[in-house]
Amino acid sequence: MFFLYNLLTIFVGPLLKIVAFFSPKIKLFTEGRTTVFDTLSQNIAPTDKTIWFHSASLGEYEQGLPIMEKMREVYPQHKIVLTFFSPSGYEIRKNTNAADVVVYLPLDTQSNAVKFLDLVHPEMAFFIKYEFWPNYLRELKKRDVKTYLISGLFRKKQVFFKWYGGFYRDALKTFSHFFVQDEGSKVLLHTIGYSNVTISGDTRYDRVSQILERDNNLPFIEEFIAGKTVIVFGSSWPKDEALFIDFINDSAGLKFIIAPHNIKPEQITALKNSIRKSVILFSEKEGKNLDGYDVFIIDTIGILGKIYSYADVAYVGGGFGTSGLHNIL
Repeated sequence: MFFLYNLLTIFVGPLLKIVAFFSPKIKLFTEGRTTVFDTLSQNIAPTDKTIWFHSASLGEYEQGLPIMEKMREVYPQHKIVLTFFSPSGYEIRKNTNAADVVVYLPLDTQSNAVKFLDLVHPEMAFFIKYEFWPNYLRELKKRDVKTYLISGLFRKKQVFFKWYGGFYRDALKTFSHFFVQDEGSKVLLHTIGYSNVTISGDTRYDRVSQILERDNNLPFIEEFIAGKTVIVFGSSWPKDEALFIDFINDSAGLKFIIAPHNIKPEQITALKNSIRKSVILFSEKEGKNLDGYDVFIIDTIGILGKIYSYADVAYVGGGFGTSGLHNIL
């Protein structure tokens, strides 16, 4: 099975380069990985002590952030290396102060795993929630690197718990300890022979608590609202928007803020054109009198949590499609 997995990964890279011609997101995914090893070699010396954190995307980053900050406090002499799998995480948090080096995780090939770990040489590695890359995990085990899963979440339908999932079950042997969110995850791990498990809950709650203690004011939102009742539609998908656009068009005396899940220019343009009221985009707000607009479309990422605090009524998107309701934290 391991041979077949590695055989498939050989073809993934070239295939993604072809797909990148037709997908801006895949283009970021592939181009962002071309300089990873150069960045690592320029920023990590062989004598540096490092701790590696890996997040799939932005949500996992938020879950891992309280642990990163604590490790920074406990190990101030260590460099924190943060990797992302997805552009939606890397592009938003590539300049975070929580880490010393932020890069994409190279594709999970044997050669990439060896080269990456040669350059990073971590003393500890932390994977957030459900990122399991067999080659990286096998190489970490070979090097006897203490490896931890943070806010892990397991479900019976996952491959680890299928009759054919032995290859993936073996990859879990790398983890020194599993910190999981719930009892169900602990029980499932016990059924496949893993007892090094602690129920620690979801670190997103720690992150939310931190955020609430900070300054969450957005003066431009206050200017836009101008004392009126405001409804916020957060993380909306086209199926959500099909339900509330008519309501927006037919309403009077209200303010609306829409933060779409997907902020591709063509989708933002289509959303804007479907609204018959005066609309302003976040990307166009500079120099405008925001209180003169009825609808504010947030075509950026990372401020929705703060925007919700201004809502008189909030709608959380995703419940009417196949994507599922967006996380309310």
